[in-house]
Amino acid sequence: MAKGRKNGLYAGISDELSALMRTGWADTERHDLRLGEQAPHAARRRAALSARFPGERLVIPSGNLKVRSNDDTYPFRAYSGYVHMTGDQARDGALVLEPRADGGHDAYCYQLPRDSRDDDEFWTGPTAELWMGRRRSLAESQLVLGLACRDVRTAADDLAAGGGAPTRIVRGIDPALEAAVTTDEERDEELEEALSDLRLVKDEWEIGELRKAVDSTVRGFTDVIGELSRAIASSERWIEGTFFRRARLEGNAVGYGSICAAGEHATIMHWTDNDGPVRPGDLLLLDAGVETHTLYTADVTRTLPISGTFTPVQRKAYDAVYEAQEAGMATVKPGAAYRDFHEACQRHLAARLVEWGFIEGPAERAYELGLQRRFTMAGTGHMLGLDVHDCAQARNEEYVGGVLEPGMVLTVEPGLYFQADDLTVPEEWRGIGVRIEDDLLVTAQGHENLSAGLPRSADEVEAWMARFAG
Repeated sequence: MAKGRKNGLYAGISDELSALMRTGWADTERHDLRLGEQAPHAARRRAALSARFPGERLVIPSGNLKVRSNDDTYPFRAYSGYVHMTGDQARDGALVLEPRADGGHDAYCYQLPRDSRDDDEFWTGPTAELWMGRRRSLAESQLVLGLACRDVRTAADDLAAGGGAPTRIVRGIDPALEAAVTTDEERDEELEEALSDLRLVKDEWEIGELRKAVDSTVRGFTDVIGELSRAIASSERWIEGTFFRRARLEGNAVGYGSICAAGEHATIMHWTDNDGPVRPGDLLLLDAGVETHTLYTADVTRTLPISGTFTPVQRKAYDAVYEAQEAGMATVKPGAAYRDFHEACQRHLAARLVEWGFIEGPAERAYELGLQRRFTMAGTGHMLGLDVHDCAQARNEEYVGGVLEPGMVLTVEPGLYFQADDLTVPEEWRGIGVRIEDDLLVTAQGHENLSAGLPRSADEVEAWMARFAG
């Protein structure tokens, strides 16, 4: 929680002002609320989690505000496991699954209630409702979430009192609640693993949200193309701002820090400073995703010739990445090993790098030794959902060591990055970075490219830019 100021302009509150502030307020309780559309899905998810931990109390906090600087906080973003299990995004909350004798659980949700108008808290604090906006009442939250809701201000004492059942809590989310319970770190990690495991296969509602995220992202990329001339006149910041406008217009925000990397910045995997020049003749690597109002995010990358056409060397690098992505995407289908798409992409890029003389062959030896990683850097994709790197705590045997199932959503994103100071490659290659990334839904028949609305091949990209670039 941010500290209050010690140098405020008012020394105190008179009794008369206090009395004035407490009177004359209308009753704003909402009686028109209905069960949220996520509630039935969240109930099924809680049932699946309950089945994994019979006889144990489970605590999943939503999280607290985080200080950006001094008394300024970051916009709040709830812990994804909490959102998945409740459909709620409120701060300072917690889902509790209380064990029953029959092996199941009773679920209830701690929430921060509305500020009372019977004291000064509702208007004097930096997180009070008159400062930060109206919250739902406990009764309203209960209607929307389909969960019994309790006052979170009693949560620490309630949890500390316990009920005899062993407890697990997701650590690192809410220090006060974590301090109130006695748990075991290894067992707590198993709870976090389970929450990630249960997000690996998306339900139909989640897939619909990811479609919305990707569709908005496609529009955001087109916005950027239309404003390239303004970016050339200013900097990468114009690109970042252009995409962010679309994300805020149609969704909650961006799902992660946008990578708007022009020129040699395109060789930096996670370039988010976005303060460099945008020059004709260079490439622009744009990696960005819209996060929906329900917090599901897209994650798409396109590499664009700022002048509208690729140079011969740029096209050579681009075509190699495109062909690698084609090879990787072809493996995405039910029953395939999760690693198949990564290995297909990496083998193709290793062969090209050997062909160009940048690493020593044969290509199979180069791949087995990982020599291509000097120029490919990272893995070739990840799960996607509430987090851009979704299901990050899932068990290895369920994720990277597992097999693909219908309903999984993942990215395929090969890349080549030739650093500006890399003396092992010819000078004309230095400072070139290319990545192509798409969001794939595994289907019963194979896969669907959710981001197919954006051109991928070099010719398609050039035609797209000729149509929309400003």
